[in-house]
Amino acid sequence: MPIHDSEKTGLGTAAKQVAEHASSLARLELRLAALELSSKAKALAVGIGLALAALILLLYALGFGLAAIAAAIPLSTWASLLIVTGGLLLLIGLLGFLAVQSFKKGAPPVPKQAIEEAKLTTEALKAGNGRG
Repeated sequence: MPIHDSEKTGLGTAAKQVAEHASSLARLELRLAALELSSKAKALAVGIGLALAALILLLYALGFGLAAIAAAIPLSTWASLLIVTGGLLLLIGLLGFLAVQSFKKGAPPVPKQAIEEAKLTTEALKAGNGRG
């Protein structure tokens, strides 16, 4: 039984639509991967900034600690300098903790959602091809 022109046209149109949908799906998955990587990169950048702030404050704390040792002879001076040093160390600890949390949030910089979505799409396409 020969194939009619209308069947050829319908088949060609369907094939074109499938190709367009596959292309759109691939673009959406690439966009998802880019968004996920961008989010993780931002978290890593925040972690780096917080770690640098902690290091700078650590240098100040060291300076205040050394000043406290130098000023240890008159009690009122060294006591006040040690209080400032302790406060800076508490702030450094807080910034360090926040930096570690940010690093954990951004690492590893792999688009897990996009990869999972691509796997699901591949499985769905394979399941669809098995029916015919």
